[in-house]
Amino acid sequence: MRGRMRVSAGRGVGGHEVGGGLGADGGPRSIAGGGVRLRRGWRGWGVATVVVVLLGQMGAVMVWTAVRQTPTIDEPVYVAAATDYLREHRLRYNPEHPPLGKLLIAVGVAVADPHYDSAYRGTQGAVGRHLLYESGNDPWRLMLWARLPVIVLTLLCGLVVFGFARGLAGTAGGLVALGLYAFTPDVITHGSLATLDLPATAFTLVAAWSAWKARERPRRWLPVAGVALGAAVATKMNALAAVPVLMLLGGLAAWHAGRGRRVLGALAGAAVVAGVAIAVVWATYLVLDPRLGSAPAGALPEAGELRGRLADLLPLPPAFRDGMRMQFGQEDLPWEGFLFGRLYTGARWYYLPAALLVKTPLGLLALGGAGAVALLAVRRLRPAAPYVLLPPAVLLAAAMTGSRDFGTRYALFVPVFLAVAGGCVLRWPRRRAVPPAVLLVLWVAVSSLRTFPYYLPYANEAYGGPARTHLLLHDSNVDWGQDLGRLAVVLRERHRGERVWLVYKGSGVPAFYGIHAADPRRVPEDQVHGVLVVSDSAAAKARGKLAGLIASSRPVGEVGHSITLYRR
Repeated sequence: MRGRMRVSAGRGVGGHEVGGGLGADGGPRSIAGGGVRLRRGWRGWGVATVVVVLLGQMGAVMVWTAVRQTPTIDEPVYVAAATDYLREHRLRYNPEHPPLGKLLIAVGVAVADPHYDSAYRGTQGAVGRHLLYESGNDPWRLMLWARLPVIVLTLLCGLVVFGFARGLAGTAGGLVALGLYAFTPDVITHGSLATLDLPATAFTLVAAWSAWKARERPRRWLPVAGVALGAAVATKMNALAAVPVLMLLGGLAAWHAGRGRRVLGALAGAAVVAGVAIAVVWATYLVLDPRLGSAPAGALPEAGELRGRLADLLPLPPAFRDGMRMQFGQEDLPWEGFLFGRLYTGARWYYLPAALLVKTPLGLLALGGAGAVALLAVRRLRPAAPYVLLPPAVLLAAAMTGSRDFGTRYALFVPVFLAVAGGCVLRWPRRRAVPPAVLLVLWVAVSSLRTFPYYLPYANEAYGGPARTHLLLHDSNVDWGQDLGRLAVVLRERHRGERVWLVYKGSGVPAFYGIHAADPRRVPEDQVHGVLVVSDSAAAKARGKLAGLIASSRPVGEVGHSITLYRR
């Protein structure tokens, strides 16, 4: 019976194993024995077909989303910086983030070939709006091309998820992990935006996978782990927290592979990962500006004596250290947060875990949690546990110390690594593990498809779905300015000729989309009559006059689960 799946504690049909890895001394090859096996008919074209279908549907919905969403708050800044990289070869805009992610975006910008006014002066946000709306460019076309490289990288990251889980739990485990990844709304959301969160996560995953594979061939894979780690750090500052973790994992891999002088081998392995990562960061800055002579547009904030000294100790380019100072300065600001209907100033250490409970599909939480238990409980999986569980745990702990409670995008690595862990559930050599795993993957798929095409405001079923997310969370969890184009369609079709009042939280320019509205906060309250349109993030933080206007109006509609329309 070719093409059918069976469970076996031994080898597959014909004595062939599925999964690969290291030898019998505790490395990856020992992990391949036992667990779920696939008959030969599933190997080759059958598996490739499932992988293509999963990634194909993911790519299709990401492109669909990218075509229909207006620029989110951060995207114009990144696109403008990428354009400036292409045309001026300088690090003037968005210096608080390293340039690699924006160089990736620049690949799409180069194809779009927008008109760029290098003489324009203003904040980086103003430069982004000028590029998109005031320079004769088509913002729909430019944003699509800027987003496409991130979409491609997201799909490639899916192959890494599949390969990582396949090496641990066999082909069936790889397919389970890929299914979880391909249907996770947060991954789809940020994989379809010209932002830095998904690229940094993808590079971190590649670094962890490469460190695991280095247990068998350290000379081949430790440099790869260093390159991927350097790419993550050269994309986003928060990846710095992964450096000591990947050094530890690289040293652990070299220790395992070594014979004799294991301590020296472990130290050398850690040094290789760190050294190559540092070289990649330097190379990224040097490729962009060989003289490293660019200065950021604006003065650097005070970072504090201790933090400034720590930044100066890093063997990284001066522009990178300047970016760290800017991040430190932003951490000192009194940001507002919104969690479970409560508005507060400052940060809550539990914000990200709580938000992840809302934004992560229940099937992924269940399978990922069970997979984490399997990694710790199953003897043959135990060597892989640090490589799958330690990076997201440390990165999450570091992110929880931040002061900006803006969204789960700061912890996007959690669902990605959880997907890999979820595939490891099939390492339990029991027939009963397969049906629940398949059902949970299908649950994630159904939950994801039900939120189509509004992936950004997704919430799982335990919290009422995407229609209720704005009551629990704000900012990039639900309303990031992405639905201005959809709002224009709703106003044109349902409220033509009516007076419109708008409080919009985003980077788009309403007039470009045909929305002609006034700000209700700038006139006396008794003059506000007609359709009141409020971004849900603005409503979550409403105080004073805006809060009174909302309280004295009645909801009459919503757009994309991120903007609410009121009648007043």
